Amino acid sequence: MDIKGYLAASALKLIGRLPLPWSRRLGRLAGKLAVLFRTEGLRLSRINLQLCYPAMAEKQREQLARDSVVSTAMTGFEMASIWHHSWPTIENTIVRVRNQQLLSLGEAQGRGTLVLMPHTGNWEVFGMYLASLGPSMALYQPPKIPALDPVIRSGREKTGAKMVPTNIHGVRSLLKCLKAGHIAMVLPDQEPDMGGDFAPFFGRPALTMTLAHNLLQRTNCHVVFGFGKRVEGGFELVLLPAEKAIYSGEQKVSLAAMNRGVEACIAAAPEQYQWEYKRFRKQPEGKSKIYRKQK
Repeated sequence: MDIKGYLAASALKLIGRLPLPWSRRLGRLAGKLAVLFRTEGLRLSRINLQLCYPAMAEKQREQLARDSVVSTAMTGFEMASIWHHSWPTIENTIVRVRNQQLLSLGEAQGRGTLVLMPHTGNWEVFGMYLASLGPSMALYQPPKIPALDPVIRSGREKTGAKMVPTNIHGVRSLLKCLKAGHIAMVLPDQEPDMGGDFAPFFGRPALTMTLAHNLLQRTNCHVVFGFGKRVEGGFELVLLPAEKAIYSGEQKVSLAAMNRGVEACIAAAPEQYQWEYKRFRKQPEGKSKIYRKQK
């Protein structure tokens, strides 16, 4: 028996039984402890915020870094509850949907809709909402702890979303999904496993996935950005339009527009973005040393 996996899955299920307000409280407590003990996440957040907001006052950046660490912890605890509880229960936590009409534009034109979901707020509740609207699909990479896979997969698929692997077979499935006029969901703000090129992100080169650009060029789909913003009493689902430049046939133009779309989502709730991720680890000249610990 995989003891580690068993304990992890048991803990996830136990937390999942809690109502959302309680899971949030536990997440907030865990985040504050992470700040208190100066965890790696806080160190990385400080570095990324210095890179992305160099003109921001140091005191303000420090508070933003701390708030982000707390928010990330809250997101983790919220996910357990979201995966465990029924969709009607989770749906009741959605306070409002902003710019919902953006989702109907692709359908009205007989096109599929590609929804780009940065790591802001809680993307799990946003993905479940999208799947509740009709046929949808998303890439899925199984967790490193195999025992967690059935818990996470069943949670993500509860409203009908189909999870496909992060490989060429999964990409082909996304193409079919979009060509059929359905919804495909992609998280656009991490270093890609398949196909990438450098594009500006907060004015700095960042290795950016080319998947969205390739899907656009091959399906003529409609694109929107979205995320689940944490608000008092639940979530506000926010949809934002994509720039026209994202549809450009020139890859670098399209990727730059996609990153600006991610920046727009972040601007709507900067404290809820996962600043702990090593977004600038790779640079055009090679592996960056900006995240290396000082001796």
